[in-house]
Amino acid sequence: MASTILKARKKYSAVIPWYIMTSRENNYRTTDFFVRHNYFGMGEENVKFFIQNELPMVDTKGKILVDETGMVKLAADGHGGIFEAMRKDGVIADMKKRGIEWVFIAGVDNVLAKMVDPILTGLATKNKCLAAGKSVVKSNPKERVGVFCKKDDRPSVIEYTEITDEMAEAVDQAGELLYGESHILCNLFHIKAIQEIAKNRLPYHSAFKKAKYIDKNGVIVVPEVPNAYKFEAFIFDAFERLDNMAIMRVKREEEFAPVKNAEGVDSPETASKLYMDYIKNNK
Repeated sequence: MASTILKARKKYSAVIPWYIMTSRENNYRTTDFFVRHNYFGMGEENVKFFIQNELPMVDTKGKILVDETGMVKLAADGHGGIFEAMRKDGVIADMKKRGIEWVFIAGVDNVLAKMVDPILTGLATKNKCLAAGKSVVKSNPKERVGVFCKKDDRPSVIEYTEITDEMAEAVDQAGELLYGESHILCNLFHIKAIQEIAKNRLPYHSAFKKAKYIDKNGVIVVPEVPNAYKFEAFIFDAFERLDNMAIMRVKREEEFAPVKNAEGVDSPETASKLYMDYIKNNK
């Protein structure tokens, strides 16, 4: 991603700052990595880190878990927590000070995320929208991605864990999936929209996960199956606070190479191949 931003800076003769949200668990390792690599030539003043918020984890009976240090076990509050974290850590204030109007937000697990895209910005501006998102056509009805839709006449996303089989497989008159525009976590927001969204927290979704904890006897328990719930906010819930947003369909092979699994589909191996193929075809 650093190379993408550096190329854009050179192409447009503009300073493009990079704001990176970390977690309590990986903040030191991430910031140290950037220091050791001299911020990849971007300049320390143009790379800002801020830490994601956390929420307690609970077991299947609703009791709060205790971690290995004897404290309440916490987990990061999802990518939807970015707006509140930006406000709390002064990121929004820094953006306003720099005169930034548009902010592109992408997931770190997508190695093909196009960090600077004037076409997306132009689309949002032309349509007088305060936000825009990128989509790729679902590879199949069961692909594990959320899809764009409208809910109560406002832009929204249905997460793959929440869509019914009937909806996932529904097609239009042309035979295309009715809910086939995948949300790939590549979104553009005007700074005005970010300021408004950050005033109130987004709703939380629960996720059933494996979580190591200390039981009532002080013994560390390492589960082999999911045993606890964590709570996450999703960035796309912010869309419902907008009157409208622009959606731009892009090519999967050019902008979507996610890392979600250790092996197989959407793994480091597949993402690496997609990335190398893209580099090869765009020299």
